[in-house]
Amino acid sequence: MSEQSQSGLIRISDDVVSTIAGLAALETPGIAAMSGGISEGLAKRLSGKNAQKGVSVEVGQLEAAIDLRVIVQYGSKIQDVCRDLQDNVRDAVENMTGLRVVEVNVKVEGVAFKEEEQSEDPHRVK
Repeated sequence: MSEQSQSGLIRISDDVVSTIAGLAALETPGIAAMSGGISEGLAKRLSGKNAQKGVSVEVGQLEAAIDLRVIVQYGSKIQDVCRDLQDNVRDAVENMTGLRVVEVNVKVEGVAFKEEEQSEDPHRVK
C-alpha cells in the first residue's frame, strides 16, 4: 500500500501486512499454530516470531487479499474457528493499515492434540 499525503508518501510493505495477519491468527482461540505448508515437508508449528509463515498476501493500493495455512486444536469446531479467524485477521489488518481486506482464505492443514498432563499419583510405584 502506498498513500500520498501532504508530507510525503506512506508505504506499507507486504511483510508488515503478513506479520499483522499472522499475529492476529495466532491470537484466535482454536488456532494451535500456523503451518509452513505442505511444500516445506511436514506441517511445521511456528511461534509468533515466525508469524509470517503460513501467510500469503497480495497488497494493492487500497485493498489486500490474505491466504492463511493453519493448524487447529483438536475438539474445536473448525467452521466456527475459521470464521472467527477470518474476522480477527480482517479487523486487525484493516484497523492497523487502513487497507480494505477483500478476502481472507483459510486452509486447515492439520489438527493439534493437547499434550495430556499425566497426574502424578503419589501411591503409584515408579
